[in-house]
Amino acid sequence: QKLSLRGQSNGKQFRSYNFSFTEPWLGGKKRNSLTISYYDTKYANAYSPLGVYDRSYADSSYIKTTGFSVALGKQLKWPDDYFSLVYQLDYQRYKLKKYNIFPGLTNGISNNFSLKITLARSSAGPNPIFPTGGSNFVLSGQFTPPYSLFNSVTYYKNQAAEDIYKLVEFHKERFNAEWYVPIGKGRGPDKNKQFVLKAAAKYGFLGRYTNKTITSPFERFQLGDAGLSNNYGLLGYDIISHRGYPVYDNSDPKVNPDISTASNFFTIFNKYTLELRYPFSTSASSTIYGETFFEAANGWYSFKDYNPFKLRRSVGVGMRFFLPMFGLLGFDYGIGLDRLNSTTGIKGAAKFTFMLGQEPE
Repeated sequence: QKLSLRGQSNGKQFRSYNFSFTEPWLGGKKRNSLTISYYDTKYANAYSPLGVYDRSYADSSYIKTTGFSVALGKQLKWPDDYFSLVYQLDYQRYKLKKYNIFPGLTNGISNNFSLKITLARSSAGPNPIFPTGGSNFVLSGQFTPPYSLFNSVTYYKNQAAEDIYKLVEFHKERFNAEWYVPIGKGRGPDKNKQFVLKAAAKYGFLGRYTNKTITSPFERFQLGDAGLSNNYGLLGYDIISHRGYPVYDNSDPKVNPDISTASNFFTIFNKYTLELRYPFSTSASSTIYGETFFEAANGWYSFKDYNPFKLRRSVGVGMRFFLPMFGLLGFDYGIGLDRLNSTTGIKGAAKFTFMLGQEPE
């Protein structure tokens, strides 16, 4: 069984509470899991209209996010014992007070009900921090009720912003694949120390059921930087890291005129990674390894703009440290190859990133 409790705060401007509990053997006979989780987050704008920091404004301008989920998982026997299937019911409630997230929306409540189905196959091992072989595959689909299909008028037409976002509607598909290939063999006392090549490909798509709706501003994809924010950010974004680049910002309104769009949140993304890893320590008390990497990724707002060959590339080096007392720590130095030019030089195109807790997407 696993129980997790977490609280974070820096005063009135930000606070977050998280709770989760997992029972891995529901019923005690078969490997069926039950997970219950809850979180409550508040982010306030603690700046006065004159731009001066003042905590007294924290209760007059804020966004609150509350979420609850129940997940049932089952280990499958076919095609083999590495497969699992998870059903998850989610509810998120977003409350805004004088907090401008989307054009025209500063006050109101949005509700997000969804069902998520995940099929996974995991054979990577034996060390989950430093797998030396095998693969991981995850295919998921997340669906809200198709509210617009039951409405005979043009949905969202001539409605106030508070009504447009009252019920969140979307379907979302994700696919992740990872392979681990050992290269060479260690000898003598260091026979377990060998290079491991990791190859990964990740895809995501957020769509709508009919043309009567706008594309959901919730549950989109944010790309760039180290991915320190978790998947339960302010509006449920999936945070996709890209070493060597800051968070992507495509704020040109000609490219992105949709009322529902925040400038740097996409509805489609592709990401590819190659890492060559070498372990310095794989003992029970610590796992330490170095890596060199190549990454290529990009995000798009629609299939009309989608170009799978137009990717932002980066190279770099990094280190990972897993210590039981601190968990997983990581440091990376990446160079964004598409940021490199005669003006910036390598220094201007490079970015140092830090990760904590778990390997980002």
